[in-house]
Amino acid sequence: MTDIIELKATDLAAMLCSRVCHDLINPIGAIGNGLEVLADPSQAEMSEGARDLIASAAKQSRAKLEFARLAYGASSTAGTDIDTRECERVARILFDIEKADLDWQVPLILLPKHKAKLLMNMLLIAAGSVPRGGLVTVKVTGAAGEEKFEFNSKSDPEKRQKTLIPSGSAGLLSGMPEEGSVDARGIQPFYTGLLARMTDMELDIGIETDVFFFTAIPKAKEEVIAEEAKAETASE
Repeated sequence: MTDIIELKATDLAAMLCSRVCHDLINPIGAIGNGLEVLADPSQAEMSEGARDLIASAAKQSRAKLEFARLAYGASSTAGTDIDTRECERVARILFDIEKADLDWQVPLILLPKHKAKLLMNMLLIAAGSVPRGGLVTVKVTGAAGEEKFEFNSKSDPEKRQKTLIPSGSAGLLSGMPEEGSVDARGIQPFYTGLLARMTDMELDIGIETDVFFFTAIPKAKEEVIAEEAKAETASE
């Protein structure tokens, strides 16, 4: 049986930083290109298009930075809960630059920090299931400490694009990627799986009748105790 990959803290941090840089390089580059056009008197006729480019790229940069701050970063002191209103605010900023629409059905509650991060990272994966547009629905149900996260999405039929499971995500979420290793390209779903394990949540991902589903359900207490005992035995 393949073991779950364990990354050093430095490697995890480096890959997440690389992911953020990858997400930002194109919009930041576009801002630079637009400013160069505005600074060149010979390209005055392109100034309006350059301003539009800068505005669009700035919007994308802000959305990606806001998301990274909450989904990857510390965002607040250790052990602090996060209001789901902040999750919604960041989610809506993100979906302003995504092709899909967002149906946010999450009550106003406080989530432990790592659970909030799990919710946001699951949202990004769900958005990737409808890359050409569609509807992503997010639900959080259950009592405090027993929250269940549910994501469903379906592609816009007019786009003639099938709803899909983002490539390689199932293996990365389990901590056992098909390639046998993880790199900066796959670190986001891998990190999502890591957050699920840290919060004792069981992930399930798939497609049924052209509808993508992605859930996180609290593990049974007996299962958590058994896993902790197994980990203690392995470390001895």
